[in-house]
Amino acid sequence: MNNINLIKDNIDNLTTLWKTVAAPLLSYHTAGFLEFSQIKNSGWPNRLWFREDITEKDFIQIMEIMEKNPGLVIPYWDIFGSDSKDLFEKNGFKIRIELMAMALKLGEKFPLQNNLTFKRVLNEEDAKTWSDIYPLSFSYVISKETLVHNYENAKFYLVHFEEKAIGTLTLFQTGNIMGIHGVGVISEMRKKGFAEEIMKFAINEAIDANCNYAQLQASALGKGIYTRLGFEDLFLITNYQLM
Repeated sequence: MNNINLIKDNIDNLTTLWKTVAAPLLSYHTAGFLEFSQIKNSGWPNRLWFREDITEKDFIQIMEIMEKNPGLVIPYWDIFGSDSKDLFEKNGFKIRIELMAMALKLGEKFPLQNNLTFKRVLNEEDAKTWSDIYPLSFSYVISKETLVHNYENAKFYLVHFEEKAIGTLTLFQTGNIMGIHGVGVISEMRKKGFAEEIMKFAINEAIDANCNYAQLQASALGKGIYTRLGFEDLFLITNYQLM
């Protein structure tokens, strides 16, 4: 792997997704080198991000944006080789969650057990179902309106088992990179191999789309599955929230 390119590709895919889904709702903004997306009545993307290293003086602008847009989360990519990460705690931020950026070079498709069915969200009813079950896997809501305005911009999937909606998946392609996002399984359906089956479907979709790599950002809960499927670590993302 060329890690420098893959690191850039990972950040590009993630931040382009945030920008893309927020734009139709007039919720993407720039302020100098800072960018942020905050969608009303939604817990996602609601991020403020930057591509270059930051210094203490940048926190004047960061704090101004945070004051006007409470609830934003700031992802810090641990790629700068500096101590700038320490500035967040100094300015009253706390860690919300740490994620590992990971990449997989695509090769052969995975056989699927076909226990699950995947339905792309393309109507309001399915968008509502997706929005309703998403927070059963994650600690935040993605509004129905976010999906309704982005059917063509990203691929949102409802995952069913025996005709019951049990999970979610989002695919977002940038160039020859497929970003795999929002892989969730409701709590009562976990530990049945469903998350791994969803991942195999996602990887196969990436191969069908002629992508070279699949990329994602792994929580501690899912990292073991991704490593088992061949994903390799790239860098740590520490997400900060103002307390």
